[in-house]
Amino acid sequence: MSRHAAYRTLAVTVITLSLAYGTWYAYTVFLVALLRDFGWSRSALAGAFSVFTLVHGAMNPLLGWLCDRLGPRRLIAAGGVILALALWSDSLVNAPWQLYLTFGCFTAVGVATAGWTPAVVLIQRQFTERLGLALGIAGAGIGLGIFLIVPLCQVLIDAFGWRWAFRVLSGLCAVWILPGTWLAVRDAPAAALIEWGASPADRATAPGQVAPTASMSLASAIATRPFWVMAGATFLGNLCSQTLHLHQAAFFVDHHATPMVAASVVSVVGASSIIGKTGGGWLSDLFPREAVYVLGMASMIASIGVLLASAVTPTPWLPYAYAVLFGAGYSVTAALMPAMVSDRFQGRHFGSIFGVTQIGGAVGSALGAWLAGHLYDVTGSYVVAFTLAGAAALVATMAVWSARLPRRQSP
Repeated sequence: MSRHAAYRTLAVTVITLSLAYGTWYAYTVFLVALLRDFGWSRSALAGAFSVFTLVHGAMNPLLGWLCDRLGPRRLIAAGGVILALALWSDSLVNAPWQLYLTFGCFTAVGVATAGWTPAVVLIQRQFTERLGLALGIAGAGIGLGIFLIVPLCQVLIDAFGWRWAFRVLSGLCAVWILPGTWLAVRDAPAAALIEWGASPADRATAPGQVAPTASMSLASAIATRPFWVMAGATFLGNLCSQTLHLHQAAFFVDHHATPMVAASVVSVVGASSIIGKTGGGWLSDLFPREAVYVLGMASMIASIGVLLASAVTPTPWLPYAYAVLFGAGYSVTAALMPAMVSDRFQGRHFGSIFGVTQIGGAVGSALGAWLAGHLYDVTGSYVVAFTLAGAAALVATMAVWSARLPRRQSP
């Protein structure tokens, strides 16, 4: 595959991920709208999101396996069709069970099939030198979706209602994902790797990188400690980040912000994450990825402190300080995880291995989202939930640092 085709694939992937995951993160403003219109409990609404993340996670091992056999391009195109139909069905919801079925199940299948695991395999097969940067750029599409799609949904909700907001998202996915992927994206075999201006000799001795591992089967990978460290850190990291992603808008509305102001804070999270993913990916190609991961987690933990402080000392700038810290912190760690898995498990089974590690992320996302809603219903506050989220992030940080790889030194 040519360098030009690889860069075109990366550009298309950015936009596709922005639509798919803009849908995911826009649920934070849909939650507020559904609370207002139906009066359902927060645990019930968070439960639909928990089902969404579990279904999304359960799809990832299958998607990784299919990527290894069919290639990610076909999956992403099919995911675009599924996602467009699912979003339209979301607009017809009138009861909690319908929300659990349409958003929790159907939309999750569409996002997963058009989303992160196929995208990671697509990019990992086409870029080797500066893989962290390539994955960071791709992941920045998720931040772009948060930055653009979340406030767009809030504008549509304010103007036309949440049903039409879902329908507009459906139309956007229909007109981009299938045509864009089918016409502009090409699969590459595992061996077709594009360098970013470095010679093979440079790649073999790049500071901060490790020697490539031999191709390892899924069964062999599961028997290793690094696999469980990566899966466990994904579980704990997602427990923290998805707790905040889902409940942040409701938290600010609880503390007298308007829904549009809350959406603007979420948008800043997205803007910050664009910088965090791209910059974190770039740094991870220069320095040990685990060190960059620790910095990202430290920023996310600090954001929780700022978020809680904003409730005690309401000032206009504290919510946006939280947004910058959280957006940069979570995004650095999210973009680095597939690169760290690739460092340890390269080869033709990478898709299957990475897909299985994402099960931990799905369980953590589901648990964090539901538990925060339940704790709010019980205590009337998010303090306990956000504190537990910070503790989970701290444990994930220590686990990854304990399993860091040795740096390969230049001669």
